Amino acid sequence: MKQVVQNYKSGELALLDVPVPGCKPGGVLVRSAYSLISTGTELMKVSEAGMSMVGKARSRPDQVAKVVQSVAVNGVPATYRKVMGKLDSYTPLGYSLCGVVEQVGAGIDDVKVGDLVACAGNEHALHAELNWVPKNLYVPVPDGLAPRHAAFGTVGSIALQGVRQGESRLGEVALVVGLGLIGQLVVQLLAASGVRVVGADPDPVRCELAERLGAAACGDPGSAAVESAVAELTGGLGVDQVYLAAGGGSNQPVELAARLSRDRGRVVDIGKCRLDLPWNAYYEKELDVRFSRSYGPGRYDPEYELQGRDYPIGYVRWTERRNLACFLDLVARGRVDVEPLVSHTADFDDAVETYRSLQDGSLKAVAVLFRYPGQETAGAGAPAVTVPAVRRDGTATAPVRAARTPVRLAFVGAGNYASSMLLPHLARRDGVELSTVVTTTALSAANAQRTFGFGRATTDLDAVLGDSAVDAVFVVTRHSSHAELTRKALLAGKAVFVEKPLALTGDELAGVLAAVEESGNDRLQVGFNRRFAPLLREARERFGARTGPGHLRYLVNAGRLDPGSWYLRQGTEGSRFAGEGGHFIDTASWLLGADPDSVYAITTPGNENLQVVLRYPDGSTATIGYVTTGPAGFPKETLDLVADGRALRLDDFVRASVYDGRKRWVSSRLPKARDKGQSAELAAFVKAVRTGGPMPVPLESLVATTAATLAVPAGLAAGVPVTLAGAR
Repeated sequence: MKQVVQNYKSGELALLDVPVPGCKPGGVLVRSAYSLISTGTELMKVSEAGMSMVGKARSRPDQVAKVVQSVAVNGVPATYRKVMGKLDSYTPLGYSLCGVVEQVGAGIDDVKVGDLVACAGNEHALHAELNWVPKNLYVPVPDGLAPRHAAFGTVGSIALQGVRQGESRLGEVALVVGLGLIGQLVVQLLAASGVRVVGADPDPVRCELAERLGAAACGDPGSAAVESAVAELTGGLGVDQVYLAAGGGSNQPVELAARLSRDRGRVVDIGKCRLDLPWNAYYEKELDVRFSRSYGPGRYDPEYELQGRDYPIGYVRWTERRNLACFLDLVARGRVDVEPLVSHTADFDDAVETYRSLQDGSLKAVAVLFRYPGQETAGAGAPAVTVPAVRRDGTATAPVRAARTPVRLAFVGAGNYASSMLLPHLARRDGVELSTVVTTTALSAANAQRTFGFGRATTDLDAVLGDSAVDAVFVVTRHSSHAELTRKALLAGKAVFVEKPLALTGDELAGVLAAVEESGNDRLQVGFNRRFAPLLREARERFGARTGPGHLRYLVNAGRLDPGSWYLRQGTEGSRFAGEGGHFIDTASWLLGADPDSVYAITTPGNENLQVVLRYPDGSTATIGYVTTGPAGFPKETLDLVADGRALRLDDFVRASVYDGRKRWVSSRLPKARDKGQSAELAAFVKAVRTGGPMPVPLESLVATTAATLAVPAGLAAGVPVTLAGAR
């Protein structure tokens, strides 16, 4: 299928061939009929992409701060790969469309194949021939409403949410600053509510349009006409609300709002304009400044948008889905007229030329629609491929091959970690062929194929598992899917590299082990890369073999996560420690040369910081301090091991030292050369797959580390040490 994309590094726009998205449970696959270009938001993004790197940095100082922090934690090379990987990749455009349901996912019962729906979301209602849309981001289109008008649903919901934030009442007077697409819709919504509206925009054509659509008067914000209209309509008292629907770097909108508002009026920011509030003016009138967040309650909440969990109507009357349905109803009943806003309708095949015309100013428009080809009867994806069966003797019919060059690898998932820490090492490795990449979103698969040279990109997992040419599968998805994908790949006879964690529950771990037993395939590696770090391996060799028990202390300054991080979704993705704690347990066990037999864990109030104590069969102990409240500038990982009168110290993979009372060994690297072992780990895995030799880490150790990680929450709940099953 085709999709409009942009490379944020180069600014290139393209109509790209990408895989068809899969139809996942909890949503529907929609074939687009019309999609709407947001001439404000989208053109701002397109304009940013055309800037120099310095210009991009100036426009997004929040992202620059994240880069600086990443350099401090991960070093320059890793950060550079991550940043360049994100910049030099295709990103989607679009977030408002109407289309026909082509396939219905499990758990959906409010629409059926062939129904017309309006869809929202900058990850789900894209300028693409097909989109997978979760339940709370689509609504059925009312009978009689034209698809080209229903395509305005998302943008209309943004305007509607802004009006709700203003709490307008019948008979009041409002000022709308900025009469682009959102501003024109705000004007109509206010007029339909019995509010008299004054509009302000430097474009006389837009002013004339707003007056035709219900504004009492409009004019240039710098002219006396606007002030005169406000004075006449309010008796000189000022407007009840000001809606800022303008963009750009001028501070004129907020200054105008202060000047024309009544005492204790409301100022609602819907667009993205400069907000240097003149303190005296806002203080003297005690103005109420409010922000309107996109389509309404539920926006940016993954449980609402992705998992379909609705908010009770008694507590949240207008969610983003209810706003979407409400706006479509208003259009269907003729209370809002969107047809006069349509300046241009372009065929989808002409999408790139249309964006260029908008960008260079040759096409001046309030709203532009893409019209898609007629609806064909076609399947939603490649036909299912049967997974190889398993013989009754427990061996897979597709056994793991050895001594094969090149080793053919498939990736399931190609997010930030895979793209910055794994694929760059594999793409330039001799004897490796990146065969197939599988992702749930079409564009991420296409990006990975373009950047790293995969032979094919798809959203069909079965096509990979049933491909006899694939030697090994990398599972680099979100944590909740690791165990099931690993289980399926093992049963299909593939060697598997799964990023940590292997499992989030005991049942998931048991399912993986059952797959090993059923298939006879134990070719499994978990991404515990720190034991492969060159600096740590050299320090361990210098330290030498132990004769007595050792004591290890490992401090992990994990830091705080961004509020929107999926790591915080404990209901589905497990706790943060469950996700990455295995790294540190594995490192401790490797240094001590054994697997733990008991786990004791305590935490601070609020479960922000963890202390995990591991005990080993020979009496050795390891204490892992996992803290999220430490300072950003402090090293992320520091480790000390003491035994037999010797001590080993590791300082954040930059410096390592060994002391034995008589001499001291110190080795250090520049922070930019920080190496946490990914390259060596991948080399060891590929060699094992190619030669048929042992996996880099024994399966028993992988299982023991996973079990110890899973024992932490049980230990916290019980308040006593947890003995691990199978411990001697």
